[in-house]
Amino acid sequence: NTCLSRMGSRVQVPSAPPRREEEEQRKLRFPAPLFFAYTPPPKESPKRGAVPFKSAAFAYTILFNPQNMICIINGPNLNLLGKRQPEIYGSRTFEDVLSELRFTFPHTEIEYFQSNCEGEIIDKIHSLGYDTPGCEGIVINPGAYAHYSYAIADAISSIQLPVVEVHISNIHARDEFRHKSVTAPSCKAMLCGFGMRGYELALRYFNAH
Repeated sequence: NTCLSRMGSRVQVPSAPPRREEEEQRKLRFPAPLFFAYTPPPKESPKRGAVPFKSAAFAYTILFNPQNMICIINGPNLNLLGKRQPEIYGSRTFEDVLSELRFTFPHTEIEYFQSNCEGEIIDKIHSLGYDTPGCEGIVINPGAYAHYSYAIADAISSIQLPVVEVHISNIHARDEFRHKSVTAPSCKAMLCGFGMRGYELALRYFNAH
């Protein structure tokens, strides 16, 4: 395109780009923002066999926070662990062992009972077997009572709870009168000679069953 200047000469004037080209160039420089609309998925009826959320949460609670309880019963003289004959029973107190057991089995409630009296041990066994619905088993170290207390053996036989007998030392490697346990036949199993770890092995038995 040309036009006349005031002096009468012709001046070349560049032509303006068409509107369409201008619009396309603007779009290239400033692209339009993108907007996405969220469409919720269609509601589907739960499939057969599917577990609702509340049921799943309940199952999680049962699996990872069970309310089972195991009671450990220690008999006479075992209140002196850590002091009495450390060459046989070690130098650790049972309170230290109990803390480790509760740390190792965080989802099992571990109750502890110790008595030097035969009658109190029998009463505790009866209470756990008949008056404690949450109890699922007993770990018992009868001490010397294991070798002659038929009353404790009868108490174990009188309840439905599984009982595992534990001895810290190897009773078959000690005095002859210790070689036989009259309470062991009433129990599901008997562990001896594993030191304090026998209690842990007994608890693992209950966790596996």
